[in-house]
Amino acid sequence: MEQAHSLLLNEEACNQLKEHQRAEFVFEWLRFLKKILPANVKQNQKHLLEQLTTVLTSSPGPPTRLLLAQCLALVYRVGDSLTSSLTVDRCNDIIRSKDDSPSFLPTRLAAVACLGVLYEQLGRLLINSFKETMANLLKAMKSAESQGRCEIMLCIERILKGLGVSAVSCHRDIYKAARPCLTDRSMGVRCAATKCLLELQREAVFLWSTELENVATHCFRAFEGSNYDVRVAVSKLLGTLLASALEPRQAIAPRPGSKRNSLEEVMELLSSGFLRGGAGFLRASGDMLKGTSSVSRDVRVGITQTCVVFVSILGGAWLENHFSCLLSLLMVWVSHARVTQYPADAVSCRCCVSFILRATVGTLLGEKAQIAAAKEICQLISKQKRVGNMETRVSPAEVAASQHVLVCALLELGSLLQDLSSTAAPLLQDTSIGMLDTVISVLLHPSASARLAAAWCLRCVAVGMPAQVAVLLDRCAERLNALKSCPEAVAGYSAAIAALLGAVQLCPLGVSHSKGKMVMTLAEDLLRSATQNSRISIQRTRGCWLLLSALSTLGPTVMEHHLPRLLLLWKCAFPLSVRDVENELRRGDSFTWQVTLEGRAGALCAMKSLVVHCKDLLTDDVLSRLFPLLSCAVALLNQLPSLIKSYGNQIRNAATVFRLRVYEILTMLQPKRYEGNQCLVTAHFILNLIAFSVCLKLHCGGSGGGTLEYDPFTIFEKAQDVPTPLPPGSALAAAAVQLFGVIFPHLGIQQKAQILEQFCEFVRQLKGARQQTVQIHVAAAFCCTLKCLASSRRELGSEEVQRPALSLLLGALEGPNPLLRCMAAEGLARLVQVLNDPNFTVSITLMSFDKLKTARDAITRTGHALALGAVYRYLGGISSPQYLSTCVGVLFTLSQDSTSPEVQMWSLHALSMVVDLAGPLYHSHLEASFNLVLRLLLSTPHTHVEVQQSLGRCFNALITSMGPDLQGEGAGVCAVRTSCLVGCAVMQDSQDCLVQAQAISCLQQLHMFAPGFVNLASLVPSLCINLCSSYLSLRRAVVACLRQLAQREAVEVSEHAVALVKELPRRDNTQLGESGKQLGVRCLAQGLILDVGLEGALFSLLDRESDPCLCRDIQETLVHMMSSAAESNLAHWLKLCKDVLSASADSAAAAAVETQQEEDGDRYDDSSAFHAKSESSGPFSNLRWSTRVFSMECVCRIIAQCENGNSAHFNMALAQEQHLHESADFLVLHLADLIRMAFMAATDHSDQLRLAGLQTLLVIIRKFSSVPEPEFPGHVILEQYQANVGAALRPAFHVDAPPNVTAKACQVCSAWIASGVISDLRDLRRVHQLLASSLAKVQVGREVSSQLYNESTFTMETLAVLKAWAEVYITAVQGSRQRESPGSLLQQQNDEAGTTGPAGAGLLKLVQTDLATLSRLWLAALQDHALLTLPSQYSSQLPSTGGSFYTAETVEQARPHYYSAWATILHATALWLNSTGFIMVDEGPANLSRPVTPTSMGQSTSLSSVKSPEDVNTDRLHLILGISVEFLCSPHSGDQMENIDSCLQALTSGPYLYICIFGLIYIITNQWIILLFNNRPIVELVRQIVCAAQEHVKEKRHSAEAEKETVPEFGEGRDTGGLVPGKSLVFGALELCLCTLVRKLPQLSPKLAGSPTGRGGQTCSLSNTDCRLVTSALVILSELPSICSPEGSVSVLPTVLYLLLGVLREAVKGSVGAESGQLVPGILQALRTVLTSPMSRAEKSRGAWTELLRCALHTLLESWHTGSALSLSSTTLCLRSYQLLVSLFQGPAPVARPFILALGGCLVSQLQEVEKSRPQGPAELQAVQDAIRALEALVFAADETHCPQLVAVLLPILISLLLDENALASAPAASRSLHEFALGDLMRIGPQHSAVFRALMASAPHMKARLEAAVKGNQENMNTKAQTTRVISKNMPSIQLKFNFL
Repeated sequence: MEQAHSLLLNEEACNQLKEHQRAEFVFEWLRFLKKILPANVKQNQKHLLEQLTTVLTSSPGPPTRLLLAQCLALVYRVGDSLTSSLTVDRCNDIIRSKDDSPSFLPTRLAAVACLGVLYEQLGRLLINSFKETMANLLKAMKSAESQGRCEIMLCIERILKGLGVSAVSCHRDIYKAARPCLTDRSMGVRCAATKCLLELQREAVFLWSTELENVATHCFRAFEGSNYDVRVAVSKLLGTLLASALEPRQAIAPRPGSKRNSLEEVMELLSSGFLRGGAGFLRASGDMLKGTSSVSRDVRVGITQTCVVFVSILGGAWLENHFSCLLSLLMVWVSHARVTQYPADAVSCRCCVSFILRATVGTLLGEKAQIAAAKEICQLISKQKRVGNMETRVSPAEVAASQHVLVCALLELGSLLQDLSSTAAPLLQDTSIGMLDTVISVLLHPSASARLAAAWCLRCVAVGMPAQVAVLLDRCAERLNALKSCPEAVAGYSAAIAALLGAVQLCPLGVSHSKGKMVMTLAEDLLRSATQNSRISIQRTRGCWLLLSALSTLGPTVMEHHLPRLLLLWKCAFPLSVRDVENELRRGDSFTWQVTLEGRAGALCAMKSLVVHCKDLLTDDVLSRLFPLLSCAVALLNQLPSLIKSYGNQIRNAATVFRLRVYEILTMLQPKRYEGNQCLVTAHFILNLIAFSVCLKLHCGGSGGGTLEYDPFTIFEKAQDVPTPLPPGSALAAAAVQLFGVIFPHLGIQQKAQILEQFCEFVRQLKGARQQTVQIHVAAAFCCTLKCLASSRRELGSEEVQRPALSLLLGALEGPNPLLRCMAAEGLARLVQVLNDPNFTVSITLMSFDKLKTARDAITRTGHALALGAVYRYLGGISSPQYLSTCVGVLFTLSQDSTSPEVQMWSLHALSMVVDLAGPLYHSHLEASFNLVLRLLLSTPHTHVEVQQSLGRCFNALITSMGPDLQGEGAGVCAVRTSCLVGCAVMQDSQDCLVQAQAISCLQQLHMFAPGFVNLASLVPSLCINLCSSYLSLRRAVVACLRQLAQREAVEVSEHAVALVKELPRRDNTQLGESGKQLGVRCLAQGLILDVGLEGALFSLLDRESDPCLCRDIQETLVHMMSSAAESNLAHWLKLCKDVLSASADSAAAAAVETQQEEDGDRYDDSSAFHAKSESSGPFSNLRWSTRVFSMECVCRIIAQCENGNSAHFNMALAQEQHLHESADFLVLHLADLIRMAFMAATDHSDQLRLAGLQTLLVIIRKFSSVPEPEFPGHVILEQYQANVGAALRPAFHVDAPPNVTAKACQVCSAWIASGVISDLRDLRRVHQLLASSLAKVQVGREVSSQLYNESTFTMETLAVLKAWAEVYITAVQGSRQRESPGSLLQQQNDEAGTTGPAGAGLLKLVQTDLATLSRLWLAALQDHALLTLPSQYSSQLPSTGGSFYTAETVEQARPHYYSAWATILHATALWLNSTGFIMVDEGPANLSRPVTPTSMGQSTSLSSVKSPEDVNTDRLHLILGISVEFLCSPHSGDQMENIDSCLQALTSGPYLYICIFGLIYIITNQWIILLFNNRPIVELVRQIVCAAQEHVKEKRHSAEAEKETVPEFGEGRDTGGLVPGKSLVFGALELCLCTLVRKLPQLSPKLAGSPTGRGGQTCSLSNTDCRLVTSALVILSELPSICSPEGSVSVLPTVLYLLLGVLREAVKGSVGAESGQLVPGILQALRTVLTSPMSRAEKSRGAWTELLRCALHTLLESWHTGSALSLSSTTLCLRSYQLLVSLFQGPAPVARPFILALGGCLVSQLQEVEKSRPQGPAELQAVQDAIRALEALVFAADETHCPQLVAVLLPILISLLLDENALASAPAASRSLHEFALGDLMRIGPQHSAVFRALMASAPHMKARLEAAVKGNQENMNTKAQTTRVISKNMPSIQLKFNFL
């Protein structure tokens, strides 16, 4: 294909190719030519035109001819246009040709296409030939076939576009020619004619003036029998014409008597079509006389779309001004007599009007305008109240007319309120309209549909504003009790209560459990009184069961309390046994049976609701009580035909509903539970299951769609949109199909065979449409059966069952209905899966092959082709190459049958399935398949859209099968890759949205497998063009592709999108044939790409979209783009989020919020920064609250992303510096915008946005609280925003604020106070007052609350308040301690600044005032938490009435709230108890409304249960310890470290550790040995416990010493020295220390030393934190012997010494990394602690200790000798070792003697080596000096007999350290210092041992000379220093200044 990339066609290469390859080559050349044609082509124009003309006459395919026309026009446009008329004449000649052969048709169509594009681009240059061309085209159209007519219409459209007003002379002729094409039999011709007329109306004024009615009539006729594309095109045309007629785009010459069209006239025109259709007057009148409807649904749907287009063109502003008039006109449609005559028509029309309202009001209007629209709708509803007034007599016609108006108005009102959510709260508070009163009044309407619509509207109010749920429930219950005798009231209010209960499922805050009790009482009361008045028996019975069914939606926690009463009601609703059912048939009348069936149907529905929503309650006992009732229901089901026969149609509907409920509940229950119940499952029942249901469906006929009145019991379902249940007949058929699939697998073989045989016979007896309906339902039922068999791994049965099953499916496979054939193919695939017999599978495929060879009809061929593709669908894929080759060959042949597009479509679809199933096995067929698909793409007409769609699916499957192999470089792979790109280009040029979507999906696959070969520069513009498409499928494909691209090349995608808009004018001039796409580009340019980039367009699209999947993809795309580009383009993203947040009607009001004056008289200007200008000038307008919530989530993501980036993002000084030098952007520079956005969101009307704003504010506080302000040292940057934060928090503490908002605000408050930002006590008091108000609310308690929400919300809010106060108290105490500590940094800073820190005494003083109350509440919360953490087997110990802050019904909902708050509260409580010394004075408020805890924490006033203060303190201590130990002993994930730290800090906060010294350590380490090695707090806790144990043992010993002369054996180990695991503190501490040390230093363990885990001899780098952790563990080890008895210390000492020396060895070897210097001091200190332990001097353990210490030192020296441990290179270690030796040698003789004998020789050896390697630094010098001191201590410790010998050893060593005078001058400072040190020691020791000294000097002359030289040099140096001192003293002043004032 590279040879095709040239200006001129490479004819030589082209001629060498095959026919199909030649078409691909020419197409690729034309694509390349179109890209380069803007260049100069005048030199090669003649030759190029000849080649293009040759292509024109060579029968090009549809995609090729369009490209050819565009290239031909471009050549004349950029080159010489003089010969263009010749080309036009040539095209006209081709069109006039008499050749009607099929082979000449592509040439004629290409000539037509060339004419259109030439006129479009050259315009008036061809005006001279215009009339001739037009006449030629119009003449050719009369005899043209469908493709010709379609192409001519498109050609005329392009001519009109190019000539504009110059073509006015032919406008009438064009109109006459296009008008009949609107009703052409070809849908493609209709679409083309519509596009032509749409272009014509731009200049032809008569279309929307004088001819408007005629055009409208033809459009109505065009809707009849149309498809979706035609309806879209025609509605766009008609809507545009109507909009032009109402508001003309250009002035019209006035005519006598003419006037401007009004909205009423335009809507009257649409109304005529909507009510009478496109038929003529005579036919419409005849239908009216005959009582039939002549308006098809296609017409009404088309007019509905027209109305939407009409309003959309006029815009949101027009709609806002004219909504009242439009609404009244639309209501006329649904209230017209022609519409309300038939229920199906009425339902259909209501759907149409509701769609118009949703598509206009829901999308075009902003929130403010939607509120105004809701008021208008409410006023409309008020006008209809007269009909619903019980005191007013109205006719049935008025009721029929008003009910449909009310349904549409109420449903739209509900949708508006639900979308607006809490933003619509002011609407409910407006007393002028009385919205709730108006809606509730409709509940008394005579029509059931109006009542249900009103109930649904109330449900929407509850979903949008959850605070209204409880209010509305109480109000409806009160009215129901008051109007119990009114049937309408009973039906209406019971439906409203059921709807409100259903709304609770969508309200996170829930509803009070008392409402469930209220509803249960109401239901029982209705059922008891149902028999009192026969006039309202049905309504009361239905209302009762409706309430009970809805009650189950509250969940098992509510229903478990009401289940016994519900079971009793069910028992009363059914006979006691099946025999009683037979007896019932002899009693009653039609009314009695109607009430009975209604009641039992309701009871069954309540059962179904319980099964769906409360599965946990379905125990075996409950089911055993339900199955007898179901047996009675099934028995009555079998008797229903005789009842209907006896009582007629009066009970038919009730019987149908009862049958439906039986089917539904049996489907919901597990069949295995009742398969043994013969009363439930019988063959007769199964046969009647389908037969009766299908017959009923045939009898009832079709429906106009679903609506709520068909099944009122769906009103409580969990759904956002109004339910649309089908009519009972249709619903019964669907339920029967599902039940058949569930029950059939559990039947016996004979029953299965009998049923299937009778089904086959039943189908054979019917003909025509009835047979199709029966076949569809039977096939669907059997498919459900096969699916259930496959999922449960059951067998179908023997040959006796398989034969009728196969016959049933094969008959459907050749059925005339496409849906039936698809179902049969699916059934065959399932049957093959269930049988799992290879022979059967082969027989099926061979049969299909034979059928395809012999059959010639399209139906048979399509069915069996699909069967070939589906038969291996559930077998794991195709594994037979032979079958694959045969199947591919057959499908290839079928797909090329151009005479039957239907066969092509089905075979290509089957081929795509085969490609997916074959997997890698298909690779041998890939090249042939690509060639086939590409050839068909290049030759398939645009009118065969279904074939193109199937080609797209097949193309996608082929690319997926090729996979990563597309990245290859071979010739074959390159050819396939080129074919992929060419095929995608062909599909992108298609006019069908699904084909374009397939093209985008294929390109997405290509980008995934071979990203380097996809050109983003061309792909991204095409995606942006289709981003604002009106087709959902296309938008989904675009966004899905953008999401993938954004994951890899987000920046490039954004740049290409912006470049597209910048090049828009040039592209408009050069891009051909893309009028629709150009419009899309302009639309998108207006959709913000130019202003805010692709990201802004995606935000705008997100706001308009309602599809959940598409919205989720848009959000993910934005997140990916943000993660790639937000940090580098920070200002753009933050401005974008700010613009989105500000784009609301109330943003200016929110920005201009002002606060009241404070009580102290100072102006608290919270909004001083927000007296801003209106944000309406931004790029967005009237965005929904959900979009703004997402923008705040994006802000939080940006902050989190910056946290992982440059540190300058959170450092103002560094950010300013780098911004100045590098022009970089940082987050801290935008802090004002962040605060502003958080404030705007936190003060919005929407509760969801308020939560998002508070969360953002919390993130900002946590990230920026410690950022200093560079301009004001000692201050932080957030201080300037104190007023803003306070203003953002204040609305959340309002009395009407939802609990979740208040809880989040409390979290922000505590974070704000704890952050340390607040420096002024007045500012601190303001925020403190907010928390104080919330604390007062908590003290009131839940008993006196309004109970608007579930009781668990009180728990949530209370614990949030207590946790916030706990955090504040912790901060205050810690700050106070920091200030009290002498020389603390905080104290110094505050003293320098002259301020009081935020965590100082001021905050603690504020908290202290409420501490008495807080302490009680904290203890109550902790006791609640302790009870809730009990295992399930102790659930009986929970208080029956609940705890302090939770109720018994909300235990499960309360657990998460306690779990998130207990740790902080525990820490605060421990600090409080520590501060009070466990002495609490009762200063709490006397008006606390309830006991603090169920047991009052020992504060009971009963004399028999009064506890002493010591007992109370013990209870509190046990509570804290119990909670802590329980938590630490339970395994948790790593995200609980915050709770772990709080728990450990609580344990270390008090003076009560002596209580838990025994056994606590083992309990802790038992579970946390593996999980908490890195947790230093737990090691610190152990250290404190060991210290407490030391104090405990010491006290015991002192007290014993005072009483007795001998010291008892206190401490662990006692007399035996044994340590019991699980009971020994020392053993547990050893375990913890061992695990900690081995985790950090695996070399300590012999098992791990050589393993990969132990890392052998490798260096294991320890951080500073790790070193501190190891040091803490060593400290614990060193203290353990002191808490043991003498015998116990001997048991522990070997382990302690092994670990200490092991760590020492590893530290010396350097295997711990660079931080070993930090470990050595700790190790030596630990060794010193061990050596000085009292146990080393105890009489019983002294000998053992001495021996063990000697062994340890020997081990140490052994490693010293190896050179691998102690050496002078380990400077710090040697230093500490020598210091330790000094202390040892100076000790008592019995102790020092063993060490002297063991270490003396080693010490002398080390010092003798110093002469060879002298010290180079201060540390090494100090080590040598300490070594000399150690040797001197050894000498002085010796007795008189050995002292001279040791002095004789010491003196040579000292002399060897002296330097001669030459070396001394150039020696390093350390060597000179050592020289002076040695000389000083010699001068000191020599005189003390003069005899030894003289003998040594006499025997060693070289030593004497060295010493004398050193002494002489030292004397000269001292003389020089003395002279220098005298000179300096003469020049110094007489007065000495003092610099040290300490």
